[in-house]
Amino acid sequence: MRAWQVGRLGEPADVLSLVDVPEPQPGPGQLAVRVRAGALNFPDVLLCRGHYQVRPPLPFTPGLEVCGEVVAVGPGVDRRLGERIIGTPAMPHGGLAEVAILDAVDAFDAPESLSDAEAAALHIAYQTGFVALHRRGQLKAGETLLIHAAAGGVGSAAVQLGKAAGARVIAVVGGPAKAEVARQLGADLVIDRREQDFVAAVKEATGGRGAEVVYDPVGGDAYAGSAHCVAFEGRILVIGFAGGAIQAPPLNHALLKNYSIVGVHWGLYRQVDPAVLGESHRALTGLAASGAVRPLVSEVLPLDGVVEALTRLGAGDTVGRVVITP
Repeated sequence: MRAWQVGRLGEPADVLSLVDVPEPQPGPGQLAVRVRAGALNFPDVLLCRGHYQVRPPLPFTPGLEVCGEVVAVGPGVDRRLGERIIGTPAMPHGGLAEVAILDAVDAFDAPESLSDAEAAALHIAYQTGFVALHRRGQLKAGETLLIHAAAGGVGSAAVQLGKAAGARVIAVVGGPAKAEVARQLGADLVIDRREQDFVAAVKEATGGRGAEVVYDPVGGDAYAGSAHCVAFEGRILVIGFAGGAIQAPPLNHALLKNYSIVGVHWGLYRQVDPAVLGESHRALTGLAASGAVRPLVSEVLPLDGVVEALTRLGAGDTVGRVVITP
C-alpha cells in the first residue's frame, strides 16, 4: 500500500516521503481500516517537527483522524468487516495511508448523516469542542462565547457547537476571507484581528461586561488579550498554542478579576475517563443528525496532496478542514 512516512524530524515538506509499504496488521485489541478519508490536523504538523506530546519512533505515518471501512480485526475486537467507523489511528500506522490501524477503544460508528470527508473531520475538533464547552467550560445558553481562530478546523467546530448550545458567538479571525467563513458558520459577531482591536470590540459588544467563555486554541497574544475582555466569573479555555507562543499568565490578574483558566486536554480522557468520549460521540452524532453541526470541509485532496496541504495548514493558510482521500 501507499503511505506517507516521516523518516526524520522537520518541516513536512522536508521530511515526508510517499512510499510503498506492506499493509499493517492489527494486533490484540486493534482493527485495520481501509481509509476512506483522513482529516488533517495541526498536530500532524507538530508530529513531523517532533513538537507534539506524542513522539512515535521513526519512521512513522502521521494522520490522527480517519473515516474508514474495517478490513481486519485483531483478537478480542467485536467489530464486523465492512463497518464504517471514525477514530484516531494508533501510531506508527497513522491515517495518511491507504490502510491505518486503530485501537478498538478509539473507533466509533461513523454518523450516517455525514459523508466520509465530513465524518473524518467530526472526531477530534468536535470532541474537543464539546468537552471544552460543556464539561470544562460549563457554557450556558445566553452567555457570550469568544472564539479565536474561528475559521480554522478547531475554531469552526466551536462556532457551530456554541450556537447549538444557545450562546452568543463572537468569532476572531485573520483576514476578510476568513471573516466571511465565520459569518457563514453562524457567528453573531465577527472581528478581523488585522483590522480591529479584538479586546475593545468585545467590550463594546458586551456593554463592557466581556465574554463569559473564551475558546483559545492560539495562545500568546490571543490569550493575553482574552484576559482583558473575559467577564466576571468567566472561563478561559486553553485549547492549544497554534500561534507558537505559550503565555505565562499573571495569576494575580485572574485573582483580581475573578476568572478561571481552564486546561482542556481531550486526549487525556482516553486514559482517565474514556466513558466521556463515548458520551460526547453520541451527543455529536445526534447534533449531526439534526443538522446543528456539520464539519466545514473546505478541500478534498488525493493522497499526493498531503505535503502541500500540511505546509499551508502549518502556516495558518487554510479554513475549515482539509481532507485527504486515499
